Amino acid sequence: MRLDAQFEKLASDGATDKRLAVVRRDGSTPLDSMLRRLFADQSVTVTVDSSAVEGVDDDLAVLVENDEVVATSPLASLERAILMVNSDIYTTGTLDLDDAALPSVLTELADVPFRLRGYPRAHKEKLLLIAMSRQIELRAHRADRGELHASFQRLSRIDDETGTMRAYERLSDGDVDVHVYGEPDWDPEPRLDVTAHAGYGHGYSDSWFVVFDPPTDAIGLDATPAGLLALEEEPNVWRGVWTFRPGPVTDLAETVRRQL
Repeated sequence: MRLDAQFEKLASDGATDKRLAVVRRDGSTPLDSMLRRLFADQSVTVTVDSSAVEGVDDDLAVLVENDEVVATSPLASLERAILMVNSDIYTTGTLDLDDAALPSVLTELADVPFRLRGYPRAHKEKLLLIAMSRQIELRAHRADRGELHASFQRLSRIDDETGTMRAYERLSDGDVDVHVYGEPDWDPEPRLDVTAHAGYGHGYSDSWFVVFDPPTDAIGLDATPAGLLALEEEPNVWRGVWTFRPGPVTDLAETVRRQL
């Protein structure tokens, strides 16, 4: 199965009846408008209404699926993670790998397909994929076992971005079997304990994936399967989805191994 077929399978299996409810004590703020813009034209709707969800405290972000609350996070954590930052905290190394955890209302948007634009078309949309990528890398680092497969379009991006280099130095110092993919404009193997897969075209130049595939005997202990797949449909416009379901993560990892 090609990566584009794998994406369509993940996207078609995904639940899309999810909405974010912002519950504030003192009414809406400019940050709520930013959150609405972040999810504009996506399948996730955002409501700002203190009465939107019953039985929860004020100042929360609440993820609702099929009229049931599936995750809650303090609004402050959501603002710190996505609304009050930009991608520089990941690329420059301002945010350490150990601090890359995300609020559950974001991670639980799993299996929802997104269409996201990068800067300058949009200021925040692509940040969702960047943040989720680092979240999956953090899961692999904490588990310290299994395989991690990550694509960069150009392998030199690892070296160009201080934060990315630091994250992969940490990962390659452990027991995770790390595989990196992209066009061959830099060789990471002399500096990092990783296996580099270089090439051009589909899968190398136009894909963005981060897949953590832990050993079967580790699942449910301290290792949670996680996979993100995004495809560039036009310059700097991505269709992306992430999942934590073991079966689809294993399938995605196998597709990467066979195709690339």
